[in-house]
Parts: sequence; structure tokens; C-alpha cells
Amino acid sequence: MDRNFEEGDWVYLKLQPYRQSSVALRRNLKLSAKYYGPCQVEQKVGSVAYKLKLPVGCSVHLVFHVSLLKKSANGSQIHPTPLEATVEGEFKVAPKAILDKRVIYRKGQEVEQVLIEWENLNKDDSTWEDWSFIRVQFPELDPRG
Repeated sequence: MDRNFEEGDWVYLKLQPYRQSSVALRRNLKLSAKYYGPCQVEQKVGSVAYKLKLPVGCSVHLVFHVSLLKKSANGSQIHPTPLEATVEGEFKVAPKAILDKRVIYRKGQEVEQVLIEWENLNKDDSTWEDWSFIRVQFPELDPRG
């Protein structure tokens, strides 16, 4: 698919959420790449990159490869653009709340899991995570939800 944008076009930006390496045990990649925006194209940079106008205070690099962009049909907002990002263009997420708890069995062992609502993501992007990993990574998180 050939993607070309003009200055002033509105596009959605695809970013990969950042996951702590200690929380990397994940079979369900529900937090995988999502689209954010829309953002306005400021200028074309080379043949395959575009500079975007992002909200003030956004720490994401402003130039993106065309493969990370998708034309916005009507300018409606999908997700707000994340304000904090790593140098790799991945945004940082932190747990907002524990919504539910459950016990699963993995290799014959009980594993306590919590359903995490993530900051900067919609509630339907909540994921089940092993409580042992979340507790170490985010000790301030209240286990009572």
C-alpha cells in the first residue's frame, strides 16, 4: 500500500507501548501497538518520513516513518497522544488501578493474577498480569484495587 501525505493532512500515529522487562511474561499482547491522534502532518522529511505537529509537552520524537501513520478519515480522536515516551518511540505505561483478581494454573502451579487498568490507555485495554511481577515493579499499587 502506497502511503503519501500532504502538509496539513490528519493522520493517526502507531506507537508501541513500553513494557517493563520484568513484566515481559505475556501471552496476550493486548497492549501491542495502538493508534493515537489524530496528529497533523507538518512536513515530509525525505521519501518515507513525516514530521508531525504533536501536543505541547509531548516527549515523543516528531519524525515518523510512513509505516507508523494512517490517514485520518474524519479527524475524530482515537486515543490521546501519550506524553511520555522512551527514545525508541515507545510510550511508558503505569498501572492506574486493579480492576479484578483471579487465580490461574500454569505448569501445575497456582498463579495469582490481577486485571490492570493502565494509565494513558482505555479501560478496555486492561490486561491480566501476574501479581508477583506487578507487586515488584509497582510496589505502590494497592492490591485491594
